Amino acid sequence: MDCKLRAKNCGGCPLLGLDYAEQLKQKEEKVRALVGKYGPVHPIRGMEQPYHYRNKVISTFATGWGGKLTSGIYAANSHKVLPVESCLLQDEVLDKTMQAVRAAANACRYQSYDEDKGTGLLRHCLLRRGVATGQVMVVLVTAQPVLPGAKNFVKALLTEAAQRGVTVTTVVQNVNSRKTSVVLGEAEKVLYGKGFILDTLCGKTYAISPRSFYQVNPAQTAVLYGLAVEAAKLTGKEVVLDAYCGIGTIGLTAADHAKQVVGVELNRDAVQDAIGNARHNGVKNARFFAADATRWIREAAAAGEKADVIFMDPPREGSTPEFLASVARMAPKRVVYVSCNPVTLARDLATLTKLGYKAEGFTPVDMFPHTEHVETVCLLSKLNAKQHIEVDIHMDELDLTDAEKKATYSEIKEYVLEHTGLKVSSLYIAQVKQKCGIIERENYNKPKSDDAKQPQCPPDKEKAIKEALKHFGMI
Repeated sequence: MDCKLRAKNCGGCPLLGLDYAEQLKQKEEKVRALVGKYGPVHPIRGMEQPYHYRNKVISTFATGWGGKLTSGIYAANSHKVLPVESCLLQDEVLDKTMQAVRAAANACRYQSYDEDKGTGLLRHCLLRRGVATGQVMVVLVTAQPVLPGAKNFVKALLTEAAQRGVTVTTVVQNVNSRKTSVVLGEAEKVLYGKGFILDTLCGKTYAISPRSFYQVNPAQTAVLYGLAVEAAKLTGKEVVLDAYCGIGTIGLTAADHAKQVVGVELNRDAVQDAIGNARHNGVKNARFFAADATRWIREAAAAGEKADVIFMDPPREGSTPEFLASVARMAPKRVVYVSCNPVTLARDLATLTKLGYKAEGFTPVDMFPHTEHVETVCLLSKLNAKQHIEVDIHMDELDLTDAEKKATYSEIKEYVLEHTGLKVSSLYIAQVKQKCGIIERENYNKPKSDDAKQPQCPPDKEKAIKEALKHFGMI
């Protein structure tokens, strides 16, 4: 299946022209080539219908022909909005919802925001759908607090959506008046409904607000989490630690099969969501803490706390030597590593192997068909070795400033991508951090010679990185 947007430099589906069976084969072979030496790689779990799987859409407004309001995504490596009527990856209900939003906004004669001039009203539209519940959220991001004729807009939106067979559950206005590439602002106003939607995943119901982190492919997320819980071999007697827990989805999925679940997450908003989700689902054996996972595990282990199983679901940059060392100090019987990057999984496995853990097997999961990404569930078991195991971790890897401890480079990259659609490199982040007075470790991202030239961070990406640093309390 092909898409007209590819010829217009969309860049969202680099593997779309490849037969899906061949995509799966290549992804499985990639995982096997990287981690096969550590243990058996089982067949990849693909989708029966690998289209329209995304339950979240971010659309940017622009001015089209004749001054008419349009919306879409940024073309690859540009800040030019590519109009999108429909997308092969997006939930078809959300495509129709976005059409209704544009129709209602044009009826109200709203103008798109111009970044250069700082004029106009509408910046972005964030759409979310609970696939299990059918509930739909519309978040209209405006450049100013006042939305003229807000009631008329809501009325027009509900009518336009109904004509397309869509029932909108809630409408939220998000105000982002700053000159920034970050999508969402801090202030929100509920225009219709309750300001959140519900969805069900792995038997648990989750309240999803505009800011909530929630996996974008619910069908494959259920497969991924099911494999992770199965790999943990829970009997109901175990204490489970869910590191990088987010809103608690993996931990709450495992709670029915464990004695106790403890979740640790740096993002305080996500932890509040996790606590609320546990309460809503009547889960009484789960606790969640807002803390740096590495430090929390290290201190818990020093205090004699134990976990039988640790779930770890790190970002694409993988884990860190410090975190893996802290896991070894707690000495769980099993570690379930949920990876979204087989390259960093292979790197981390080398460390975990030195720490006395053996990989029992790997199951790749295709969470994002038609892209190059692949998830992998890996079970590691602790070897019954009596000898002392040492891991070579250099002091410069441990010498972090207080600001660096608050967010990893991967967390900053993911925040920027999630809120702006921009991809930023570690080099750009390092440059911006230095500008903000955050001291980098010696020799980090420095050129190989004094005469070497490095690319400098573009202004739009610098703004986005600064917004991320503010979000994580680093500046």
